Amino acid sequence: MGNFLAGKVVAVTGAGRGIGRAVALAAAAEGARVVVNDYGVAVDGAAPTSDVAEGVVKEIEAAGGQAVAVADDISTMAGGQRVVDVAVSSYGRLDGVVCVAGILRERMLFNMTEEEWDPVIATHLKGTFTVFRAASALMRQQCSGTLIGFTSGNHQGSYSQANYSAAKGGIISLVRSAALGLSKYGVTANAVAPVARTRMSAKVPMELTEIGEPEDVAALVVYLLSDQARDQGITGQVYTIAGPKLAVWAQPRELRAAYADGSWTPERIAEFLPGTVGTDPMPLLRPPNAS
Repeated sequence: MGNFLAGKVVAVTGAGRGIGRAVALAAAAEGARVVVNDYGVAVDGAAPTSDVAEGVVKEIEAAGGQAVAVADDISTMAGGQRVVDVAVSSYGRLDGVVCVAGILRERMLFNMTEEEWDPVIATHLKGTFTVFRAASALMRQQCSGTLIGFTSGNHQGSYSQANYSAAKGGIISLVRSAALGLSKYGVTANAVAPVARTRMSAKVPMELTEIGEPEDVAALVVYLLSDQARDQGITGQVYTIAGPKLAVWAQPRELRAAYADGSWTPERIAEFLPGTVGTDPMPLLRPPNAS
């Protein structure tokens, strides 16, 4: 076992399988005491079971670490609060939360139902909020802590996962807001957009040319949870890790502007927008007649 996170208490949601499990195991191996949260559902959010969280706790304990399981649904305020409460009741504090939990319900936008939209937003976006909300209140009092949300390259948009993309874009804005609002309390917030082989990535309808393993992602998360990352001023950032590739995403900013002499009219906009302001091409957008 290492000591990169020695003495820290870390809670990980979606920690029963895939990337969440790898993060929980890596954090424990680096000396953290871990709260393992997983509602234990299938990829589409169905059939919850507490067995998966308890199984990861047993793995951590067998390796000589300390962990406790929480099987609550973090898409509820009570579930998010319970993750934090169990950390405090078990270990006396909470130094980091990592929100990995997520589900997929894929459908083209024009066919998507409310039943396919709401649970995805609730699990990804609200589930990150509920844990961040409860954890940030405690970390503010401690004057220390780290919040890590999980986003995706799909925050750029998706052909058939508008619900997932909307949630992942929201998580980036939530992370940046947390970084801004909590910096004066010594709390950092970052987002990770992983590309790794998991049961969710197996459903991506295209070949991923850059992809790694959950353990690659776990290494980045351990660093972001560490005192080294805090001391190096890492906050409000979005990082992608895909096997050997490590990348940072740009912050939102204006690209070009034009100014009207007087008020804008539709005619003036038609004159200035295409040639002067222009567009920022979408990397994923295919021409209408492209094969």
